[in-house]
Amino acid sequence: MESQKKYKPAFSIEFFPPKTEEGKIKLRRTREELARLNPAYISVTYGAGGSTQQGTLDTILEIKNAGIDAAPHLTCVGSTKENIKALLQTYINNGISRIVALRGDMPSGMHEMGELRYASELVEFIRAETGDHFHIEVAAYPEIHPQAKSATADLEHFKRKVDAGASSAITQYFYNADAYFCFVDDCEKIGLDIPIVPGIMPITNYKNLARFSEMCGAEIPRWLRKHLEDFGDDVASLRAFGQQVSTQLAKTLLEQGAPGLHFYSMNQADSTQAIWHELQLSN
Repeated sequence: MESQKKYKPAFSIEFFPPKTEEGKIKLRRTREELARLNPAYISVTYGAGGSTQQGTLDTILEIKNAGIDAAPHLTCVGSTKENIKALLQTYINNGISRIVALRGDMPSGMHEMGELRYASELVEFIRAETGDHFHIEVAAYPEIHPQAKSATADLEHFKRKVDAGASSAITQYFYNADAYFCFVDDCEKIGLDIPIVPGIMPITNYKNLARFSEMCGAEIPRWLRKHLEDFGDDVASLRAFGQQVSTQLAKTLLEQGAPGLHFYSMNQADSTQAIWHELQLSN
């Protein structure tokens, strides 16, 4: 963890693009609330195969126009170099200087991977086309990517993204701090030296969390899962307990030298605000 301690902590927030007018209004209200926290930037996700491309772009530009640094997610699966190049130019034209570069998921019914198959190839392409214009964030998986053949293979894949020109990384969320510390130590052993920012998923809905975790390979420790199951329909108690768990996790990570936190807000303000205020975070 020693290499991470030299970086000034940065605290950021993630949204997903709304699909309805009601969702847009709700997100605008959430964004206005969370903007008061002065996040380093707000990122916006990108659907499988670019399925939310316009929604991502619209949301990013609204955030940017509100005076907040905005970071669109960009995926390469199912896309072409020309499409990606055009989107990069659109972001450059609108003053966007940070991107979260990901492989992305293959949409249902799509069989062609596209011209760029891996996140490392996307990072390399962005650097070739735009030089150092973008600060490029990539994904990291302390608990191992669910499709990786082994922990070693996953680490090698992460190294390829760093070697291709990644500026920093955001991890998949986790609830076991040791997984993060072990991953960072493994990165240090092979000479990887970029900020690796832990992703924090506040706990507000157990069923949704269990479904997300099953899809992305994030582990919910048995002790935590059993506690969450016990709350049943008592949403208020579950959220209070979840906030306590997430706050303690974030506190432990920062005390051990993590270079910031990235909050998966799920387009809700309350839990992120509560953890932020409890730990007195500031950029």
